[in-house]
Order: sequence, then C-alpha cells, then structure tokens
Amino acid sequence: MTKMSRLYSDHQPRFAVAPMMEWTDRNCRSFHRQLSSRALLYTEMVTTGAVIHGDREKLLGFSDLEHPIACQLGGSDPADMATSAKIVEDWGYDEVNINVGCPSDRVQSGSFGACLMREPDLVAECVAAMKAAVSIPVTVKCRIGVDDQDPEEALDAVADKVFAAGSDALWVHARKAWLKGLSPKENRDVPPLDYDRVLRLKARFPEKFIGLNGGLADLDQAEPFLDTLDGVMLGRAAYHNPGLMGEVDRRLYGEDVEDVSPWQAVEKFIPYIEDGLARGVRLPHMTRHMLGLFHGRPGAKAWRRILTVEAIKPEAGVEVVQKALEAVSAPNRVRDDWDDARFSGDSRADDAA
Repeated sequence: MTKMSRLYSDHQPRFAVAPMMEWTDRNCRSFHRQLSSRALLYTEMVTTGAVIHGDREKLLGFSDLEHPIACQLGGSDPADMATSAKIVEDWGYDEVNINVGCPSDRVQSGSFGACLMREPDLVAECVAAMKAAVSIPVTVKCRIGVDDQDPEEALDAVADKVFAAGSDALWVHARKAWLKGLSPKENRDVPPLDYDRVLRLKARFPEKFIGLNGGLADLDQAEPFLDTLDGVMLGRAAYHNPGLMGEVDRRLYGEDVEDVSPWQAVEKFIPYIEDGLARGVRLPHMTRHMLGLFHGRPGAKAWRRILTVEAIKPEAGVEVVQKALEAVSAPNRVRDDWDDARFSGDSRADDAA
C-alpha cells in the first residue's frame, strides 16, 4: 500500500495533532505516539530557507516510531517549496503540508502563512511544483479567510485552486485570521469559529479530503464531525490534555484495542527518555510535554510539581518520572496542594480547561 492510499485516498476518519510552534517537536511527537499508533503527527512549521540552508538533522530529524508523520513547510516560492518538499520526502516523512494559516509577524514579513489566503493562485503553484517533485501526499492547512475577506469567497477560492493543482487534502482552521489588530495568541481565540463554513465546503467537494481544525476541545466534540468530514485535528486540547489521545485508535479508527491509559503511556515512554538522557538530552526537554497527561485526575498537581521542579536539576534522570508517576498513582502519598501561579488559568496545563 502506498503512502498516499494509507493517508488519504481511503477517506477514512482521521485524527491529527496540529503543528504548533515550540510544542510539537520530536520529543512531543514521540510521547504522543505512545498514546495512539494511528494519529497523524505534525512537525512545527519549518521555513523553506531553514530546510534548504539550515541544520537538517536538528530541523527534520525524527525517530521511526513517529510514523505517520507530516512536515509542515512555511514559504511561498514554488521552486523553494518543491526543493524543500523533496528534502522532506528524502528524510522519510509521510506527508508535506503547506502553511496557509499562521498569522504571526514572522510569516507576514515573509509573505507566507495566512497571507497566502489572499493569493490562491500562488498557493496552487506551490502545490503543483511540490506534487511534481515528490510522491508523498502534498496537503494544505488554511484559515477560512483573513481580515476583511468574505469567508465564502476566500475559502472557496483557495480550495478550488489547490484541489485543481492536486492537493491531497485540505485542513481548515475554522476561524478567520486577523493580520492587523490581533496577536497570534488572540487569533487562536478571538475570531469566532465557523464550523458550518467547513461543512459547506465539504458539500462542494464530497470526494476530496477535508479536515477540521480549531477550537475542538475533546473527542466528544470532535467525533460527530467525522459523520461528514474526513478528519479532525486537535491542537492545544491534545497538548494540554494528551491523555485523550489514548482513546483515538478505538474511537476514531474502530480498532479492536484497549485504550492506552496515562500510566501505560508513561511506562512506554520511559525507554525513550532513557535513550534521550544517554544522548545528552536534558530531562525537561522531554517531560515538559507530559505535564497535562493526568489533567483532571487526583494527583495531577503532584505530577506537574515533581516534573517541573525536580526535572530541571542538573543530574535529574528517569527516577524523577517514576517518582511523579507514583505520586499520581497514589496521590495520598504526596501532598497535592501545591498551587503555584505557573499552573493557574494562564498556564500550559490548565489552559485546556
């Protein structure tokens, strides 16, 4: 079976973890893989300039356990996008994705990301150039519009062009992006969600893969969309509450498997941590992605406290993780009343609430 048929042509219900800058690095993805064998995992966005001229091992390196894995590219020059896509394919990725949704100052200055919602012909040129260069799927992730664009016209224009150019999938963040007046963080919350707009797009393209992203809080909210759409993509919810991913293979792929519990995920991840430590990776670089694993469970504060406070010590090793796991397994053994401001409403772990 080819990578293309495995990823998209069957139009099977899919679950993906969204690309998130400074979060979905290789340690994060390796941890998420312990919870789901089927979820599609995305890299952080990497620019074409970095891929072509930068340290590729640092930017693109990943472990075999991360498959299926997609690399998201940021750029707008068709030739550079094609060159970068070929490099991505040669590194062993299962998919290459074009960022047409990020609203940060960085992408605006580089005229890519959400700026490309205004240039559907250019996005199509990038898709066509990349399709000619690689055999893995080429996909697009976009918004429903930017600034004063009409989402009906803007999203249709992008979809029409990229599908005509051969895009294998379109993932839609169901919000507009405001390039003027809102910060990247505000762009994740302030513009209203419009899931119906994505459903209308699917009605226009019943045979094309269209996936939904934006504001999905959990599997209970996401799963019903798979009656109509081809995939659901969770970002912050999956990061802040990764335990939900332990149900993905059974619920969204129909596999006859037991759900992976948070405790099982930790035990499965320990060999990866041991290997990372042996290679000189500092413990907090791996454990920071695990802080929300026991979200909402007794002992969650103790789990976060131990990983946060003790993992940063110079000689910290896997025993810190084991200690934290014992705390959440038997919360009465460890005081669970630690209430540091880092874990108040604006923290990473509690933002998922």
